[in-house]
Amino acid sequence: MSEITNHEIRLASRPSGIPCADNFILAQTELSPLQNQEVRVRNLFLSVDPYMRGRMNEGKSYVPAFEIGQPLEGGAIGEVIESRASEFKPGDAVTSNFGWREYFTASPKDLHLVSREVQPLSVYLGALGMTGMTAWAGLEMVGVKAGDIIFISGAAGAVGSVAGQLAKLRGCRVIGSAGSAEKIKFLQEECGFDHAFNYKEAPVLDQLQASAPEGIDVYFDNVGGESLEAALSVLRLHGRIIACGGISSYNDEKPRPGPANLFNVITKRLTMKGLIVRDWLGRRNEFEKEVGGYFRAGLLKNQETVVEGIDHAVEAFLGLFQGKNMGKMVVKLAPAAAEVLPTSW
Repeated sequence: MSEITNHEIRLASRPSGIPCADNFILAQTELSPLQNQEVRVRNLFLSVDPYMRGRMNEGKSYVPAFEIGQPLEGGAIGEVIESRASEFKPGDAVTSNFGWREYFTASPKDLHLVSREVQPLSVYLGALGMTGMTAWAGLEMVGVKAGDIIFISGAAGAVGSVAGQLAKLRGCRVIGSAGSAEKIKFLQEECGFDHAFNYKEAPVLDQLQASAPEGIDVYFDNVGGESLEAALSVLRLHGRIIACGGISSYNDEKPRPGPANLFNVITKRLTMKGLIVRDWLGRRNEFEKEVGGYFRAGLLKNQETVVEGIDHAVEAFLGLFQGKNMGKMVVKLAPAAAEVLPTSW
């Protein structure tokens, strides 16, 4: 196969506070002919996720920082268009961490084969992908069981909406918070939450206490800040906290003070566990069997917000911090690379 013109998004500069379009650039590259034990993939959908904001900062974290001038990384699902490795053939659907680009070349070990019978394929970035596995792993990590009352912040997002549905399937009473009337309706009517409230309408603590006057057993934290402090007040004795994310502070230039009532961890004998999904990859088959079964049976819904075109990927990413997504935010790529694309925004 001849050389392929590829477009990819690179980090142009490190954001200070909320990222802006000037922190990114769209570059054009040429892919060289395939070598032995290499596979070429055309991406179909790209994932944008809040955790990527932390990788744009300089310094050590649980994942390497993005390098200035280099293409960004993220989840993607694509189609093999050429293979010189026995593990894959043209037409195979694969997931990878080579997002933010139209095409890429990889070794077989960096690709994960998935079934094309499951549609839409973008579900492998949502309910059946790393975000869905994050939700599942969080519930597993603290032993969420029938009868538990669980509160989920950021509940209309990719992880929260799946976590709530899985908790309902386990027999829990589920409460969620989100930031619009449309999202509250989605949680209650589509995801089956027992109760949901708009955190913008009144203090979170007041609304959470009204939703669960008897207290909660589990808090699935995707937000941090005010929501975490409220949960610490409402959690019952021996309650559990799944520390999954803290999107309320991702763009802060200085660290915020911790919750004023953190001492409740001691007095209530609470358990708080941090969650990084990559620690759970050894149980991926178990997740895919259980959650994939729910999806195929129609018991689990995969809500997504789709933005089209790699030239709109940055817009999609920034939209995460403006509450523009319902469920998983994905970027759909055109069947073939566009002939002319802007090189900056």
